[in-house]
Amino acid sequence: MRKRAAVLCGAAVVVAGTFTAVPADASTPQTAQAAQAAKLTWKNCGTTDYPTLQCASLAVPLDHAEPYGQTITIALSRVPHTAANYQGPLLVNPGGPGGSGLTLAGFVASALPKAVAAQYDVIGFDPRGVGASKPALDCSPGYFNPVRPDSVPSTPAIEQANLTRAKSFADACGKKYAKLLPYINTISAVQDMDSIRQALGARKINYFGYSYGTYLGAVYAKLFPERVRRLVLDSIVDPTGVWYDDNIAQDYAFNDRHRALMAWIAKYDATYKLGTDPAAIEAKWYAMRAALAENPAGGKVGASELEDTFLPGGYYNGYWPYLAEAFAAYVNDKNSEPLVQAYESFASIDASGDNGYSIYTSVQCRDAAWPRDWDDWRDDNWAVYDKAPFMTWNNAWYNAPCAFWPVRSQRPVNVANGKLPPVLLFQATNDAATPYEGGAMVHALLRGSSFVVEEGGGNHGITLSGNACLDNHLAAYLTDGTVPRSGRAVDAVCPALADPEPLATKEATRTAHGSTLHGLLGFRG
Repeated sequence: MRKRAAVLCGAAVVVAGTFTAVPADASTPQTAQAAQAAKLTWKNCGTTDYPTLQCASLAVPLDHAEPYGQTITIALSRVPHTAANYQGPLLVNPGGPGGSGLTLAGFVASALPKAVAAQYDVIGFDPRGVGASKPALDCSPGYFNPVRPDSVPSTPAIEQANLTRAKSFADACGKKYAKLLPYINTISAVQDMDSIRQALGARKINYFGYSYGTYLGAVYAKLFPERVRRLVLDSIVDPTGVWYDDNIAQDYAFNDRHRALMAWIAKYDATYKLGTDPAAIEAKWYAMRAALAENPAGGKVGASELEDTFLPGGYYNGYWPYLAEAFAAYVNDKNSEPLVQAYESFASIDASGDNGYSIYTSVQCRDAAWPRDWDDWRDDNWAVYDKAPFMTWNNAWYNAPCAFWPVRSQRPVNVANGKLPPVLLFQATNDAATPYEGGAMVHALLRGSSFVVEEGGGNHGITLSGNACLDNHLAAYLTDGTVPRSGRAVDAVCPALADPEPLATKEATRTAHGSTLHGLLGFRG
C-alpha cells in the first residue's frame, strides 16, 4: 500500500475513531454458581497427520450477560503436553472470522520444535457458530455457486443483480438466525475463550492467533489482561479500521500482490510464454477476464470466479506456479481445463465454506458500523477501483450484506493496552490481507510489545511456514518469554524466503509447512 514505506520507517502513531467501551463486567469474575468449572471429556479424534489430537465440547451461554439462559456448544481440540515443565494451555486460532481451529492445534503442535510444543496443551477451537460448534450457521447454502454476476458493476443491471444477491443473503441470515445473530460477534467469542480457560482449570492462557485471530487475541487481552500469560499475533488486523476501512486497505494491497505475480510470471517467460513485460502480462490477464465474462470456462469460471481463483495467490506465493500454469494454458493453448481445476482447488465453496462465510458476515457486520447508503459504497469502491482494479469490486460484494444487515452494529473495541506481559508480533511488509500498517498500529497500541518484521515478504501467516529466522523468535518466546528488543520502531527484521520456482523444479516443493498452514488459514481472513 501507498503508506507502507513511511510506516516501516517509524513515525508517531495517532489513533483516531470511535470505540466501544469494554463491558463493565467483562473482566470481573462471574458469580460462584456461574463460574463452576465445566467437566471436559476428551476423546481421541486423531488423524493420520495428527494422531495425538483429542476432542471435547463445552457448553457456554449464548448471551454471557445471562449465564443461566440458553446455551450453545463450542467444539475443542487438544494435543496434550508431554514435558514435565508444563506451561499451560496454548489456544490457537486461524482467523476468518469463520475459520475452524480444530486441526490447527495439531498443525501447531507438530510444526513447533518438539521440546517447545511438549510444554503446552495446544488447544484448538471452533468459535461460536463455526464448524463442529453447535449450532453452526449456514445462511444461504450455495450462495457462491457459479456462475455469479460479474463483480464489476459496469451497467445498472449488473449492479442491481449483485445488490439483490447481497440483500437476499442478509435477509436469509436474519430470517433463519434472528435469535442468534446479536450474539455472533468478536466480544462474545472472546468471552467464550475465557469460558474455555475456566473449563481447562487455568488461571491464565497463552494465545497464538493468525489474521482475524490477531484481533480476537487483542480483544481478549483488553477484556481480560490479567489472564494473559503469553500472546503471539501473526499477520495483524488494524483494529482502528474494523471493518469497512480495513477492507478498502486490502483492495490496494491485493492489487500490489497481483502485480507481483505478474512480475514473477514475466521472470519465467521460458516456462509460461506470456512475455517478459509485467504490464503486458497483466493486460492479458484482464483480457482473459473479459473473455470469461462472456463465456465462462467449463460453465463454472466466469469473471468473478476468476478473481476468486487468483485471490489465494495474494495470500500465499506457493500457489503462484499453479495459477501461472492455468493462465498460460488458457491464453496460449485455448485450454480452459487447468483453469477450471485451479478454481475447484482454490475457490470452489462447499458447505464448510458456506458456514465460514455466514460467520464472516455475522461477525463483521455486527462488530462495527458499515455504510447503510449504497451510494457511499459505490463512490468509495469506484474510486479505489480506478487505482486498484484486481479485487476491489469482488471484495465489495463479499462484504455488501453488511449494508443490509438485520442486526444493529456494535462499536469496535479500543485494544490499546498497557497491562500485558511482553507480546510478540509478526508481520510481513507486503502482506495483502492484513497490510503492514496494521502490525505497526498494534505495536504502538500494545505497550511493551515486540515487533518482528519479515522484510519483503508478501505471504499472510508467516510463522511455521519455513522461515527459520521468524520461527526462532517464536520458539524462544514460547520457551521462556524472550522477545527481541531494538529500541526502534521494529525490534527484529527477518529476510523473506525466496519466491517459488515453476513446478518443474524441486524448489517448487520446498515449502510443505507453508502450504499446509495456508490451507488451514483459508482466505478472506
